Formats: sequence, structure tokens, C-alpha cells
Amino acid sequence: MYPEQSKAIEAPARRIEALDVARGAALAAMAIYHFAWDLEFFGYAQTGMTAAGGWKLFARCIASSFLFLVGVSLLLAHGRGIRWPGFWRRLAMVAGAAAAISLVTWLAVPGGFIFFGILHQIALASLLGLAFLRLPWWLTLMVAAAVIAAPNFLRSEFFAHPAWWWTGLSPVNPRSNDYVPVFPWFGAVLIGLASAKLASSQGFFVKLAAVDTGRWSLPLTFAGRHSLAVYLIHQPLLIAGLWLFAQGFPAPVETPEVQFRASCEATCEESRDAEFCTRYCVCMLDALEPDGLLKRLFAGDQSAELRSQIETFAGQCTIETDNSILEGGAP
Repeated sequence: MYPEQSKAIEAPARRIEALDVARGAALAAMAIYHFAWDLEFFGYAQTGMTAAGGWKLFARCIASSFLFLVGVSLLLAHGRGIRWPGFWRRLAMVAGAAAAISLVTWLAVPGGFIFFGILHQIALASLLGLAFLRLPWWLTLMVAAAVIAAPNFLRSEFFAHPAWWWTGLSPVNPRSNDYVPVFPWFGAVLIGLASAKLASSQGFFVKLAAVDTGRWSLPLTFAGRHSLAVYLIHQPLLIAGLWLFAQGFPAPVETPEVQFRASCEATCEESRDAEFCTRYCVCMLDALEPDGLLKRLFAGDQSAELRSQIETFAGQCTIETDNSILEGGAP
């Protein structure tokens, strides 16, 4: 449809080491975040620490950088013509790894198993991205903006069924230790694809391929070239190391009530002040403890009935907390 696009894509004569370094840096950042998550999981860090504030932003930046690089790599590998054997081989590796992660996490942590994480997103985005290889960069960028904005406008009860959770358009995000749905995260891949088209048309990649990143970057370059293997191996190694450490130096055990309040307040304080969040989370705890609802929540219950009850309690506690603060602050 746009034959001029393939002509504008220049193929560098050698592998671009700078992109390998970028992937390696993203993997290093991911390892740092995962280590912090593991500390929280084993009880050495405050519950909810990595799900809020700077850690939450850090995680989103890491995921965005990975997906951006997926878009860049997709154009460099197939922009002048799809190399089907290599494409299917890589897709099978990524999809197989994603399926393995789903199986392992379902067995290990069924309450938060990874049914559509970063690897699932990469696998699907690699397929969907093929449709954008021949489109102009500006049109690809417009679609990226629409994909990113979609969750703000298209969420619906229709997508609340588990069969549609991969879209990211459910009214409430399902519980998972790694949730990277199509909307809005496919937008990061499209931004990478559009950026690569524009950069290639200016001869940027040919110049970048000539850059020698130096000996200091060898660990990052190695990790970037073997990114899938490093991604799959690093977290089991971190968990195994912390597990061994915990055998000799166990973390203090916190009750579910304490864990809930810490997580609730950390999340709440992203949008409300500390006074509100303290009262609100006490209200939520009082509402969830009867009838074993808190135990069901910690057991990973993701039923529509429990989510509906939590949403109802959240609305009631928000109103009650606002009213109590107003009454308490009245002269």
C-alpha cells in the first residue's frame, strides 16, 4: 500500500550494539525492580511498596522501554520484507516462554498467576505489529495514541469476563503479578515502530551501527543479545537466593490485617492525603473482615461476586471517610 516505506528503511551493515546495550540496561532495571518485589514478597520490605509511588512508575517505565524496543527491532528485522522463518522461530520461543511462565505461576501462586504478562504482550504485539510495517510513521503514531487512550473510554462490563482480560478493557483490572494487556501497552510497541521508521528514513540506524559502545558495556551487550534467556533465569535465581537467606534470617511475620492496611494506604496515597487514607483503609478492613472476605482476598479469589462487594465497600468507605473528615474539621 505504501511501497515507498520499504525503500526508506536502511539496513545497517552490522548489528547495532547500542540497541543490545539498551536491552541490557532495561533487563538490569527489571532485575532491580524484581529484587525489590521479592523483598516485599518474603516480608523484608513493606507490603505494597512496589505497587505504588516511585516503584510503580519505575515498573511502568521498564515495561514501556522493553515494548518500545520490540517495535524498533520489529522494523529493523522485517521492515524491508518479512523474514518468515526467523519470525516464526522467534515467535514460537517467546510464546512458549510465556506459556511456561503462566503454567509455573499458576501452580506456585494461583491467586496472582501471570496469564497475560510482558512476554504474552510481546508475542501478540509481534503479530499485530506486522500490519503496521508498511504504514507511514505518523499514521502508526496516531494509532499508538488511540491504543494508549482506549482504556479511558472503552472500558465495559462486556470485557469483565476472564476471556477478555487480555484486552485491558475490563472495568477493574484482574489480580496478577504481571499484567500487560493490549490496551494500553501495545501503544508502546507502535511508538517504537513509528520512531524506528522516522529514524531509519534519516539514516540514524546506519550511523548508530558504527558506534563502538566500549568494553564497559560488554555485560549489558551480552544480556541484550540473550534477553529472553536472561529474563527467564534472573527471577528464579533472585527468589532462590532470598529463600536461602530467609532460612537463616527469616523476616518478621505480619498478619493479613497489617499487610492489607499497608498495601491499601500505599495505593490510596497516590491520589489522596494520609489522613483520608488511614481512615479509609480502617473502614475497608472493618468491612472485609466479617464473613471471611479478607481471607478470600488473600487467597487470590478473583470472582465477580467478591470484586463487586469490594467495589461497593470502597464506595461506601469513601463517602463515610469524606463525611467524617468534614465533620471532624467543622468548627
